[in-house]
Amino acid sequence: MKYAYYPGCSLEKTQRGYDESVRAVFGALGQELVDIDDWNCCGATMYMSVKETVSLAVSARNLALAERMGLDILAPCSSCYTILLKTSRILSEMPDVHRDVNEALAEAGLSCSGKGRIRHPLDVLMNDIGAGDIAAALRRKLNGLKIAPYYGCQIVRPDKGFDDREDPVLLDRLLAMCGGDVVPFPMKVRCCGGMLMTTFEQTALELNRDLLQCAVDCGAEAVATTCPLCHFNLEGYQDRINAAFGTSFKLPILYFTQLLGIALGIPPRDLGLDSSFIPLGEKISSLTEAVHA
Repeated sequence: MKYAYYPGCSLEKTQRGYDESVRAVFGALGQELVDIDDWNCCGATMYMSVKETVSLAVSARNLALAERMGLDILAPCSSCYTILLKTSRILSEMPDVHRDVNEALAEAGLSCSGKGRIRHPLDVLMNDIGAGDIAAALRRKLNGLKIAPYYGCQIVRPDKGFDDREDPVLLDRLLAMCGGDVVPFPMKVRCCGGMLMTTFEQTALELNRDLLQCAVDCGAEAVATTCPLCHFNLEGYQDRINAAFGTSFKLPILYFTQLLGIALGIPPRDLGLDSSFIPLGEKISSLTEAVHA
């Protein structure tokens, strides 16, 4: 299969490990990712607070470019995935808004039908490629690594359709198939606070402390994430959380595609594992050394 790849701003800059591991994993599974030429920021949430039509036009430009390619969009970032999907739904449900957006796009010689599909990598892996083909491609197991599966609050809500909204299971199944010991994680869809870390830091630190504490209490040796902002908050702020609350977290935070990549036998450098802030620990390091060997 072939997909129009939309990395988004985070994967292009601060979260290169996600981008590298998505590309490596999909390549190893025989899937072709074609970068959307001249893509732009999805608009995030700030644009919507300025002017709805501008926000939708900014986002719809990416949809129009993918439509011109004739491909479904693959959007790894939870925020990008949510914004692009929201834009598509608004265009399909609100003809007047759709008309205004297309008038704006016409200035750049583009048009958006709003009918293109926006997909998250987890959805494609488990529902398009399928467990059988993934299992056949595995080269090693994760040796019972205890993993907390953290979906975050966006990829299955409010109604993304590819997994249960309150108790999603596809990430659990994928990690277990790779030989991980998926621990019960009742906070799997709890919000990390997102951009609150830049506006109400204390609140965000508390939210992330609770997530980390829950993972530790459940016996996790690592947290698997699906979102660059969740990943950054949980990993990049552990030192500040420890200083604020007297905790001593040193919990590795990995993208689910990095863990899958290890199981597929992909070299750790190709998965962006060398960019981790938190030491991977002896157990994960032994898995990556085995890949080298």
